Amino acid sequence: MAADGAAKDREAARRFAAQNRRARHDYQIDGTLETGIMLLGSEVKSLRAGRASLAEAWAGEKDGELYLFNCNIPEYAAANRFNHEPKRPRKLLVHRRERDKLLGAIKREGMTLVPLSVYFNPRGIAKVELGLAKGRRKEDKRQAVKDRDWQRDKSRLLRAKG
Repeated sequence: MAADGAAKDREAARRFAAQNRRARHDYQIDGTLETGIMLLGSEVKSLRAGRASLAEAWAGEKDGELYLFNCNIPEYAAANRFNHEPKRPRKLLVHRRERDKLLGAIKREGMTLVPLSVYFNPRGIAKVELGLAKGRRKEDKRQAVKDRDWQRDKSRLLRAKG
């Protein structure tokens, strides 16, 4: 019982800077992983303002390391000439074993690394939640929507009777 409360407290302590809600619709998420991310000062300020977008972002390999590509963090106006490039590749910080496992899954099984959210943990450090995903076809998406609607209706019926 206490573990459930602790998990809820941790979830409430997250301050989301950006979320990729479309990812759970377009992909079948098999597992998630919390990673660190290397950012510049102006990028952190822009994230704290909640102006980032993960809509087209993906993670992959570059020079044997994991990077986040195509994530749009707009320039921070007050940073003046020390600003950053909005869509530059950003290095993700993971342990070597985790990195090797993820890169192996990408190469062997045709999986994709999709960023699900960027948030600040309780200590104020920016983190990226990555999902190890497999793409869905149109029929699979329709079936997932039907299943979700049925679960919602079923819970309403049980609540009404109960």
